[in-house]
Amino acid sequence: MNPEQFREQLLQKGIELSDTQMAQFDLYFKMLVEWNEKMNLTAITERDEVYLKHFYDSISAAFYVDFKGVGTVCDVGAGAGFPSIPIKICFPDLDVTIVDSLQKRITFLDALADALKLDKVHFHHTRAEEFGQNKAFRGSFDLVTARAVARMSVLTELCLPLVKKGGFFLAMKAMQAEQELKIGAKAIATLGGKVKDHYAFSLPIEESERNLYLIEKVKETPNKYPRKAGTPNKQPIE
Repeated sequence: MNPEQFREQLLQKGIELSDTQMAQFDLYFKMLVEWNEKMNLTAITERDEVYLKHFYDSISAAFYVDFKGVGTVCDVGAGAGFPSIPIKICFPDLDVTIVDSLQKRITFLDALADALKLDKVHFHHTRAEEFGQNKAFRGSFDLVTARAVARMSVLTELCLPLVKKGGFFLAMKAMQAEQELKIGAKAIATLGGKVKDHYAFSLPIEESERNLYLIEKVKETPNKYPRKAGTPNKQPIE
């Protein structure tokens, strides 16, 4: 997917990018490749693949969720900024918080946000488990998202505690998502969530499967969750 195809495909979905936004994506791609030579940010560095598998794939969340109606977003384990930075470029009014456990990624994201002149973006170098217990952030976000970070039962414990009651956790998954959801059902219920919608679609061109799960926070998460760092992965709620 070259940049013009990217722009056209998004336009078909109702997302119109200005020349300035296209320039931001171009700079994002160039910085990703440049920094990737110094640190491992992504295995995907070929331009058309980055536009499809990182940029377009990230923004696909906005085909099903109205980000114009969202104020605050938290991206857990964003890596090189996916999905939140591409979404932020498309919807500049969003207030975005990114949590990642690796300092080098936060360093890259800080430089990226500066170069792209993004405001209302906040970066936190910490484990998601610790961030979810921080009273300043717990239960404070309209929408929390994560893209292929961990299996659903684990991801739910990292993300749902951060969602405000009435807000949403958006899990972005590839294949085998239905099986993951079945196994993760107990965790979702335990942590105060309820599956509201499931959207299945294919990425254009390569036709790979994608699944989005929108989980509403219907009651407060018990105080003991998330448990201490590493525990959700070792002893998932299943």
